[in-house]
Amino acid sequence: MNIKEAKRYIEESVEMYLKKDEDGEYRIPVVRQRPIFLLGAPGIGKTAIMEQIASELNIALVSYSMTHHTRQSALGLPFISHKEYEGKEYDVSEYTMSEIIASIYDVMKNSSIKEGILFLDEINCVSETLAPSMLQFLQYKVFGRHKVPNGWVIVTAGNPPEYNKSVRDFDIVTLDRMKIIEVEADYSVWKEYAKNKELHPAIIGFIDINKDYFYSVETTVKGKNYITARGWEDLSEMIKLYEESNLPVRKTLVEQYIRNEKVVREFIAYYDVFKKYQSSYNVGEILSGIYNDSVIEKGKKAPLEERMSIIGMIVDEVCHNIKENIFEANVLNDVLKPLKSIKADINSLSVNELTEKVKNILYAREEQLRKLENSGAISSKVKKHNKEVIKIFAGINDKINKNTYDSASLMFNDIKSYYDERTSLYKTKTNNVKERLHNAFSFVEKTFGDGNEMLILMTELTVIDECAIFISKYGSEDYSIHNKEMMLSNKSDDILKKINEIEGI
Repeated sequence: MNIKEAKRYIEESVEMYLKKDEDGEYRIPVVRQRPIFLLGAPGIGKTAIMEQIASELNIALVSYSMTHHTRQSALGLPFISHKEYEGKEYDVSEYTMSEIIASIYDVMKNSSIKEGILFLDEINCVSETLAPSMLQFLQYKVFGRHKVPNGWVIVTAGNPPEYNKSVRDFDIVTLDRMKIIEVEADYSVWKEYAKNKELHPAIIGFIDINKDYFYSVETTVKGKNYITARGWEDLSEMIKLYEESNLPVRKTLVEQYIRNEKVVREFIAYYDVFKKYQSSYNVGEILSGIYNDSVIEKGKKAPLEERMSIIGMIVDEVCHNIKENIFEANVLNDVLKPLKSIKADINSLSVNELTEKVKNILYAREEQLRKLENSGAISSKVKKHNKEVIKIFAGINDKINKNTYDSASLMFNDIKSYYDERTSLYKTKTNNVKERLHNAFSFVEKTFGDGNEMLILMTELTVIDECAIFISKYGSEDYSIHNKEMMLSNKSDDILKKINEIEGI
């Protein structure tokens, strides 16, 4: 199966393992909770989906690579304990708590989250001294003398032997205690992920044309050649930083991430052409509607690869604008909820009480973020959202502490004013995004008509959640004209409902 299907299956399994009966006991006993074994080539996203699953289920995550562990670090160190049995004293050997088990308790303590996933990577590469203990661990969730706490589901991962010389085969007794999921690289699934993560458009465009270059591992006379999804993603982040710093992207950079000489040469050639297209077709001007007819004529005469690059750049920029707009909408909605609660009680509050309420909201959000970070399962998107909410409440707190008020109502007017300014700016930006979306359609229509280029634009706006949400909320006559039977994803409904509430306090 592909990594998206694997994620869904693991998420369902974790949810089932964490179901409880009316007495609060787990429906599936620990001994029957088979650890999941995710088997697949390196760099296809096994670790990434664990972070996503934990974040989406609001549980914690502790990750370890088993290649780094010896018997002592995984099981604990022996020590002598003095005990008395039936009137006689004895020296008894015991074990300190495993570093892995201790990490789980640390996360529970620091995050206040009592359930989670223990993710053990490279499980089939454990050291010889540790291998005999794995059967006991996989069945009884015990490292040494110490059990994995109840409520923690074990997920493991490893590479097939052709990718890793350290791999050891599990025997049938061990395999019979695991749920085995074999995962293969799938570009269509990764492309969806790459679009949502906003990987560099040159990388997505290059692999679109050369799908065989998405993932490969081969042995040559010079050694191993390999290209992985992880390599492309890491390269994307580095290229963005290089561009921000006005540094040239050279072969020496690309070959640090893509270990295939032929692919590196072809990507560098494609990237250089891509940059020329960026210069020739200023997407900022196109979306602002200030381009001239010569740009349209040049696009009409462009070869296929050039046209695809133009559409890719336009889609990338307009979808980025829309995502930022949806992000701001969600932040404002999150801020609005407690402000509405304050407004409902405003007549019964004193100035000091209202001041304290605002301070408590700020502190509570900061503490919530701290716990999420300590859980090990917070995504960069959730982290960014919470930081922005905290920033707004910090601004409100600073504003009311700089002034003197005769009543809580007057103080609340200042709070409302602060929020309304942010909302007004959001609405201005929304109108700007709508205009940029219209200009995107206008340029594509004038340059390419209703050909494949328009189809690509329509497809991207339909399948990317934030774009579908934006169009559903604000409408787009251009979109409707080109797609009379538009069908949007049901999962946008909840977010749409939240966006609709951003009309003020």
